[in-house]
Amino acid sequence: MNEFEKRLRWGVDQLGLTLNDDVIERLLSYHGLLVKWNKAYNLTSVRDAMQMVDRHLIDSLSILPFLSHERLIDVGTGPGLPGMVAALVREEQSIALLDSNGKKCRFLNQVKMSLKVDNCQVVHHRLESWQPDEQYQQITSRAFATLSDMVAFSRHLLAKDGRFIAMKGLYPHDEIAQLPSDIEVVKVSPLAVPGTDGERHLVELGIKS
Repeated sequence: MNEFEKRLRWGVDQLGLTLNDDVIERLLSYHGLLVKWNKAYNLTSVRDAMQMVDRHLIDSLSILPFLSHERLIDVGTGPGLPGMVAALVREEQSIALLDSNGKKCRFLNQVKMSLKVDNCQVVHHRLESWQPDEQYQQITSRAFATLSDMVAFSRHLLAKDGRFIAMKGLYPHDEIAQLPSDIEVVKVSPLAVPGTDGERHLVELGIKS
């Protein structure tokens, strides 16, 4: 077992998740591709491979208990965070990964092909103008935009009674205060992310009926 696998298994254990060996192997294969491609394509500002385990894999895994198994789209996904991580763990869930950056989408398509991630769709498009055939029950984002911008740019993608699920650092008091009047805060949950300094919060929003 190499150091990356030890660290990932430690993080998974700390989060209270149960992942089988095949899923761990797929996550580590994704990590390997991310490390390799990042050298040429600058997919993430995190350069250290061990830090990528903490700040990308374990951080993305921390929201799994908050996600249902319904259709999900990860907007501004970058190199697939948290969407590709979720897709690798939940092979039965339909997950779309949207980003306007061509390099990042090429990387995601390479991951999809190399690891046979058949349950995810890579969408290279600007968020506000993309029109899917079917809406999504869950829209996730990680450090993509303010809550108001996330809602404004992606609300056309949200199914009735769906949720916006945004990963944030500090409790976003100001961003919540600036939300439109028809948006309600369903829940704000502190995230305990092992190996990561600083506060993390998950903000769940809905459209008032």
